[in-house]
Amino acid sequence: MFRPFVSGAAFGAALTAAAIHQPDAIVEQMNFREWQMVTTFLTASGTSTLLVNAFQRLGYLHLNPRNYSTLDVFGSLDGNIIGGCLLGAGMAISGSCPGSVFAQIGGRIHSGFFTLGGAIIGGIIWSGFLRPVLRIRTKSAGEVEDIGRHPLTVDQWAGTSQTSILITIEVLFAGAIAAIIYVAAPESGGLVGPVTGGLLIAGAQLLSIVTRKSLLGTSSSFEEVGDYFWWAMGRGERPKSYSTIALTLGMVAGALIVSLASPSMRVEPEFIIGPNKAVLGGILLAIGSRMAGGCTSGHGISGISLLSVSSFVTVAAMFAGGMGAAMIMN
Repeated sequence: MFRPFVSGAAFGAALTAAAIHQPDAIVEQMNFREWQMVTTFLTASGTSTLLVNAFQRLGYLHLNPRNYSTLDVFGSLDGNIIGGCLLGAGMAISGSCPGSVFAQIGGRIHSGFFTLGGAIIGGIIWSGFLRPVLRIRTKSAGEVEDIGRHPLTVDQWAGTSQTSILITIEVLFAGAIAAIIYVAAPESGGLVGPVTGGLLIAGAQLLSIVTRKSLLGTSSSFEEVGDYFWWAMGRGERPKSYSTIALTLGMVAGALIVSLASPSMRVEPEFIIGPNKAVLGGILLAIGSRMAGGCTSGHGISGISLLSVSSFVTVAAMFAGGMGAAMIMN
């Protein structure tokens, strides 16, 4: 478990150096008042897309795109949409996300401890109740047989070449970053600016690729904790997976190292998230991300890098849910 830990440490350090883990950055983004989060996210995702596809073409990586998350409510992507909206709402409420919460713990941000507690509760609820029910529902609806008929990647969906889609995505992301910098001039309260922060996060992705032949993703750690909880309660067999738990422990360590090395990183966030909101947001983060099959890192950085249709849909739903929740709270 050393390699996931090291990859996580690099990821946590990058999030902390860019200050993208601060509740202010997430809350302000969802209220359209600050664009640091989106700038960092687009830079990280765009750079990661180049890296992943380069290693795929070199034959070093052999990773499949992410499948659809289907609940059989209103369509094949309904799990991605509903889960993404719940995830975004949790982000707006808690000022965190399934990855940044671990950097908040390492950075000793008070609300992060309550958010993590809520996320663990959400993981227990997901593993013990929601996941079994949804599995029965989708199996009875024939989702397994139906899923193969849907295009998993954007190039398959658009009916064009992968190279054309890659160029289009990179041009769109670069154009969006340039426009945001020109119009909004986003600043970071961290050690590096938003663009450099995004490159550091992509660097953590590169480390994960080289050392593990796998991509970053954090939300399955809540499911793993839930599985271990129910096993300890006498339900089911002992879980075999704990690699994501190791990765997230590394994130805490990486964030802690950066915050200790730089006193300027230990500034109290402008937005103080109350315990009740943090716990509620954490529950939504865990349930939403597991329902959608990924989170801001698993879908937003890694899934988009694989050109997964489900990841683009989930990220769009995430921002819609977050901005909608922010409008309601205001």
